[in-house]
Amino acid sequence: MKFSEIIKNGIINENPIFVQLVGMCSVLAVSSSATNSLAMGFSVMAVLTCSNIVISLLRKFIPDEIRIPVFIVVIATFVTIVDMFLKAYAPDIYGALGIFIPLIVVNCVILARAEAFAYSNGVILSAIDGLSMGVGFTLAITILGILREFFGAGSIFGIAIYGESMIKPAGIFVAAPGAFILLGILVGIFRTLQKKVAAN
Repeated sequence: MKFSEIIKNGIINENPIFVQLVGMCSVLAVSSSATNSLAMGFSVMAVLTCSNIVISLLRKFIPDEIRIPVFIVVIATFVTIVDMFLKAYAPDIYGALGIFIPLIVVNCVILARAEAFAYSNGVILSAIDGLSMGVGFTLAITILGILREFFGAGSIFGIAIYGESMIKPAGIFVAAPGAFILLGILVGIFRTLQKKVAAN
């Protein structure tokens, strides 16, 4: 498989959020602001890339019967490192993301990439796969976070976009129903564009 195909799959064809619809718990919970979304995206990207690399390195030594528990231990190790890093160097973000950092361990996309790709491919391809899937996840959750923050709080990355004279923000968009509504619209737009590009 070519590098360009792996990158295109991660960002577009098999986008974890807009196409596969995996990891929705954290996506819907933390995307109320662009900053939280970006932090979660980078956290998932780091765990995904590092776990793919380690699993690819160990794949010939992991007995098939215990591969899933081994994958989970590897993923949990990197999640713990990310958790400790955020707690030490970004306490505000750590506080905002809360329980959703440890829950990266059970994010479907990370375990799925370990099973479907890293366990059967070399280190370089696995690293590119993890990175591209992470980028796809980060882009999607950040777009959702930007829209939710803009419509729900009138700001982007904490910077006010419209002042008191404008219409008041619609608070529903920073609540759970707004997350579902905007995610549904974004999924629809993304898949429509995919079909148009495939048709040309």
